Amino acid sequence: MVPDVDKLPPNYQRVADAARRLDAAVHLRQRRTPLVSVVIPVKNGMPHFRRVIDAVSRQDLEEGFEVIVIDSGSTDGSKDVIPTDDPRFRLIEIASSSFGHGRTRNLGAREATGLFCAFLTHDAEPANPFWLRELINPLLQDDQVAGVFGRHVAYEEATPFTAWELDTHFAGLKQWPKVWISDAREYSRNERLRQVFHYYSDNSSCLRKSVWEQYPYPDVEFAEDQLWAKQIVEAGFRKAFAWDSVVRHSHDYSFWERIQRSYDEAQAFKRLFGYSLCPSRTNLFRQVTRTTTRDLRLALKRRWILTHPVATLKRPFDNLARQIGYYLGANQSPVVQRYDHVLSRDRQLHAQ
Repeated sequence: MVPDVDKLPPNYQRVADAARRLDAAVHLRQRRTPLVSVVIPVKNGMPHFRRVIDAVSRQDLEEGFEVIVIDSGSTDGSKDVIPTDDPRFRLIEIASSSFGHGRTRNLGAREATGLFCAFLTHDAEPANPFWLRELINPLLQDDQVAGVFGRHVAYEEATPFTAWELDTHFAGLKQWPKVWISDAREYSRNERLRQVFHYYSDNSSCLRKSVWEQYPYPDVEFAEDQLWAKQIVEAGFRKAFAWDSVVRHSHDYSFWERIQRSYDEAQAFKRLFGYSLCPSRTNLFRQVTRTTTRDLRLALKRRWILTHPVATLKRPFDNLARQIGYYLGANQSPVVQRYDHVLSRDRQLHAQ
């Protein structure tokens, strides 16, 4: 069992970290394998995908890493940006019809030769050369950590509202750098606590392959990452958040895209976790009013109403679209079920 280095003197912590890295390096030399395998599923990921590949290739990691790209039928030239002269990169092609969020990541993990298996989406760009090093640190420091997820910041072209939402979300998670179930009764009773424990994002994550072999990803259409996190914390492992491992990843959705994205999220959370993101129409209108009031205050305080007037005007409609999607996904009436294939953004994307 690795000692809790957070409670040890700083000198000891540095020595302990160095010892762990040395042990890992010796083990890797014996196996002649990289420390980390980075798995990137892609389908029509341009233009962001080119930036993702460039950023991954520049990662600074002494112990070495490989990159496994799994393409599921790209037609936009995504495969052409994978370096053919860099032995670290490997391409696996699958049929579009065989893609599944959990299923495809399991394929990548099976093909991985590293001790750790990191995942990126094709539009999550590492923000600096230390993204991977910072992501694996919790795994090196504590052998009870099964999985780690990193921080997201918005792309430069994103609206200030999108950037603020991401910054606020991850700032709230900063107080939970490592979680595990120490009080089963509180975990069972407290839904908000469970949501923190289950939060995990495969936009930027890394797992311990030996744990994955016992607990592979569930083969589900959405939220495979959070369902996996639920499995591992309930199995007694720890989950960590690496604040200093940063990717650029954000979306400024249209009104209809926001409905679809929120629909997928609410449907999956209701089915897999029992969470209802918008249980009633009253809740819908209450949340739209609350979030729009908040956003208009932000726009006035930070002068976004002058610097980003169009984004400010669109904000009430985005809030409405989000809550409509949540309501439809959380309340599956026969009419909603009939039009599920239209309402689901995820299913439409992968049917193309």
